[in-house]
Amino acid sequence: MEHELKTLIARLLALRWLPRGDRLVRRALVDETFRFELDRRLGDIGMQLLDNPYAAHVGVALQPELAEPVFGAGREYAASNLGLERNEIALLVVVWALIVLPKRERQVTRRDLAGDGQTDLFGGDKPVAHGDSVSAGLTEASLIADFGPRLGGKTKMNIAFGKLARLGFLERRNGVVSEGPLLDVALDYRTMADRIIHGTLGEILAAAGHEVPEANAFEMADVLPDEDAGDEDDNGEQR
Repeated sequence: MEHELKTLIARLLALRWLPRGDRLVRRALVDETFRFELDRRLGDIGMQLLDNPYAAHVGVALQPELAEPVFGAGREYAASNLGLERNEIALLVVVWALIVLPKRERQVTRRDLAGDGQTDLFGGDKPVAHGDSVSAGLTEASLIADFGPRLGGKTKMNIAFGKLARLGFLERRNGVVSEGPLLDVALDYRTMADRIIHGTLGEILAAAGHEVPEANAFEMADVLPDEDAGDEDDNGEQR
C-alpha cells in the first residue's frame, strides 16, 4: 500500500487530475483504509482530494484555510490565483453554467442527452453517468455571438478559450468547447448553482436564449413525482 499511496499522490500533484476509472483512484474511492491514509498524507502538506461523484475525474487542491497564506501575497489573488483576467473568469462561469447545470439535472434524474425530456421508470437504479452521454458541448461561434460584446469580443474570447483549455477546464475540438477534467471538479455545484439560477447571470443567459433550470437539480429531484405510483383517477385510485 505504501508504494501505491506514494504513486497516486505523486501523479495527482504532477498531473493535477486523474480519471475516476484509474486503478489507484478507484481504490481510493472504495477502500476506506487506503482513502484515510491518502487524506491524511495530503492533509500533512495542506492539500485535499477533490472528489465529486458526478465528475469524471478527481483532482487535488489546497485546503481552504491555506488559500490566503499561499496565494494572498500576490496582487492577482483578488481576482484569480490562476492568472485569469476578469473576462476569462466570467467566460468560465458562463461555460460552467451552460454545461454543468443541465448535465447535473440529467445525472440526478438519470437521463442522457438522447433521452432529454423523457422519463425513465427505472432511472433510479442506474449508476451516475459521466462523459458525452450527459455532457453536451457548445460551439465557440455561438458563445462569441451571444456573449462577445460583454466579454471583450472575438479575439479576447478566443484567447480565453485557449487559456481555459490549458488549465483543464475546457476541451476544444473543431470549434466546439466541451467539459474539461476540472470543470466539474474545481467549481462546486452546490455553491454556484443557486447563485446563477436565481442571480443576474441567470437572467443574462435567459436573455441570450439559453434555458436556465428553475431550481438546482437536487431540489428538482426532491419534488419529482413518484414514477412507480402511477396515475390516479378522480377517486384517488391508481390506474
